[in-house]
Amino acid sequence: MLGALAFAASLTPSLIPRTALVQGVVAGLAFTLAYGAGAAVSGALEWLGLRGRPFRYSRLAGNVVLLAAVLIASAGLASATHWQNSIRLAMNMPPVETMRPFLIAGVAVVVTLVFLALGHLFRGAIRLASRQISRVLPPRAAALSGLILSAVLFWGVGDGVLLRGFIYVIDNSYKKVDRYLPPESAAPAEAWKSGSSASAIAWDTLGAEGRNRVLSPPSQQDIAELAGTGSMAPLRVYVGLNSAETPDERAALALAELLRIGGFDRKVLVIATPTGTGWVDPAAMAPVEILTHGDIASVSVQYSYLPSWLSLLTEPDYGKEAARAVFQAIYGHWRDLPKAKRPKLYLFGLSLGALNSDLSVDAFDMLGDPIDGALWVGPPYESRTWNQITAKRAKDSAVWLPIYGDGSLFRFQNQTGEPPGTGATWGRTRIVYLQYASDPIVFFDAKSLWRPPAWLASPRGPDVSKELRWIPLVTFLQQVCDVVTATLPPHGSGHVYAANDYMRAWISVTQATGWSDTSLAQLKRWFAASNL
Repeated sequence: MLGALAFAASLTPSLIPRTALVQGVVAGLAFTLAYGAGAAVSGALEWLGLRGRPFRYSRLAGNVVLLAAVLIASAGLASATHWQNSIRLAMNMPPVETMRPFLIAGVAVVVTLVFLALGHLFRGAIRLASRQISRVLPPRAAALSGLILSAVLFWGVGDGVLLRGFIYVIDNSYKKVDRYLPPESAAPAEAWKSGSSASAIAWDTLGAEGRNRVLSPPSQQDIAELAGTGSMAPLRVYVGLNSAETPDERAALALAELLRIGGFDRKVLVIATPTGTGWVDPAAMAPVEILTHGDIASVSVQYSYLPSWLSLLTEPDYGKEAARAVFQAIYGHWRDLPKAKRPKLYLFGLSLGALNSDLSVDAFDMLGDPIDGALWVGPPYESRTWNQITAKRAKDSAVWLPIYGDGSLFRFQNQTGEPPGTGATWGRTRIVYLQYASDPIVFFDAKSLWRPPAWLASPRGPDVSKELRWIPLVTFLQQVCDVVTATLPPHGSGHVYAANDYMRAWISVTQATGWSDTSLAQLKRWFAASNL
């Protein structure tokens, strides 16, 4: 009965829409966890000697419970399509005709059988160990000791063998992807591009994402067509993980490259911290490059080639160390320049890049000469500053679009812009957080295991299903699934940020002027044509 209730509950909406295959996996895990909880309680009662006559029930009662469980699971499957469409409706996605309940049930059965087999293996290990230990200890002490020994054994195999083996395989796979150099990928001819013959950074050391960043749109011609005459080609410095040995050496190489191509002579300079794979979202950088008429330089230094979640798991401090080295090198030189001649300095980061960009800055180090601002997008739920200011938001503001103080330093935006009531006057430094209410990377809450998360309170975000409800254990499991599938929704929801929203945020951060509604509408059309 517990398993059936959890199975049906797992089909209810969460933040991210799911395919039938993914839903089947989640449903199977939910059933297994609830069933396992019931089995654990049963085992504890047996260990305490309480499994006696009062706890027995007839075969008829058992069949009634089984029938009720099947009906509950079937009712959940019958409602699965409606529930998933409630998420898709909130995200302006077309509805699905069916969630293919038989496929969901089939996948869930396979997942359940696999974990039940592991459970039986674990129980067999406990009994084997308990029998051996019972020769020297009383039965209950032997059973408890067998449980502890078996748990240690299974944890050691899972963490020390299976998990490490999985990470090793993934690490090698991403390393090959990062180093792969397509035959048609030639180094740029322009001397001011990273990886050119004039650059100290070899083209084949940039990594796949670095080469994409150097060659990504918009070009000078694109900017001239959108922003008018007098536009320039944006300067993009990228240093790959293999371009130098240590974070400090890569930071020094980035500074040298910026100096070589005249990056500090531009009007705007952006330190763009990549995600875990080294990716710098072109949808984020294209708007600011166009808004500044190309009079901009950006610098990015790769610190990993793994996905953000895996980079965070295997090397949690490495990204912070690299981002800190880059900031100190660039900021140190920028600070020593005459204030009238130096560019405006901004920070940018998406996802893990936002977390590490935040950690790269020590506010006390730059109190006398602060940067001009930052745009941090989709910050992971563990982000330092984000947590502090979200916790201190105005009481009548939503957690998914907070108001902090008078809005002179920090502001939040989503698809609809800033919340009403934000202060009208910016201070010296402008920091904007761009986040969607449906982004599980931002709003994952481990405490949802036993209590409702704050983002479920009313009013809800515009891209969150109105039918989403908190369910103990199940909501936590759904959130874990949402984190893994956060980049599957279309632009403008989940963890996929749209160029239009980036543009609005960059206008707030940089105070870009001279753009009419007509010209901004033209930009939006260009973003749509470029799939940004």
